[in-house]
Amino acid sequence: MTMPFYVAPEQVMKDRAEYAQKGIARGRSLVATTYAEGILIVAENPSRSLHKVSEIYDRIAFAGVGKYNEFDQLRVAGVRHADTKGFAFSREDVDARSLANLYAQFLGNVFTHEMKPLEVEILVAELGWNGRPDQLYHVAYEGTITDEDRFAVLGGDAESLATRFGEAFSQGWSLSEALAACVRTLAGPDRRLGADDLEVAVLSRGEERRAFRRVNGAELAGLLRAQEEGEAGGQPAGEPSPEDAGGPPGGTPPEDTGGPGGGDSAGS
Repeated sequence: MTMPFYVAPEQVMKDRAEYAQKGIARGRSLVATTYAEGILIVAENPSRSLHKVSEIYDRIAFAGVGKYNEFDQLRVAGVRHADTKGFAFSREDVDARSLANLYAQFLGNVFTHEMKPLEVEILVAELGWNGRPDQLYHVAYEGTITDEDRFAVLGGDAESLATRFGEAFSQGWSLSEALAACVRTLAGPDRRLGADDLEVAVLSRGEERRAFRRVNGAELAGLLRAQEEGEAGGQPAGEPSPEDAGGPPGGTPPEDTGGPGGGDSAGS
């Protein structure tokens, strides 16, 4: 008579968590942050058709990292839930908190009861209106919800990226400043990311009802170029400072000529 195979529940949960974490860590990261006119979401994603960042409803955006097919199913489910609730009640009744709770329940059930957990982390962002603050809800693979205050980092080495971005964060900064900080955080000290490597979207208070729009093409390239020119207009690397050159202590800064511009597949 064979003995039944037994694994302690704690070990099962640990193995599932490690499996999901490894899958998510292999993917490329994304950063979301508040800025003066809304919420900015920047993902490292060279694909032009497989999106990590999408619209859910009027003022709500969805972003995911991990396996594309898994978080895209969650996106579609969220769109259907929001449309049904908005039609049955009113558009104002659709909010990010209820969507985040829905995602958390589903991810928690899969993590607890299924053999394989979903290798995803998702972000539900809502633009504040009528005096309400902006909302960033980070939902982990096991269903844990974190209400982020100023910014959120998902995927990859999220802990070190969050530390790096937190040092650069500035309350009420402009879109170009926030975008530059996000790109520097994602690139790290050893890489350089261009417009073709990024997927960028905003929830903008300048819009009327539907606040979501993508920032791409000439607009994105212009924002990145303007920021690079602004940084180059400071002290060039290797140049002596005015004091070192014998000039006045407070030398006149050069004129900024930069103007505003008008995953792997997304599954990683």
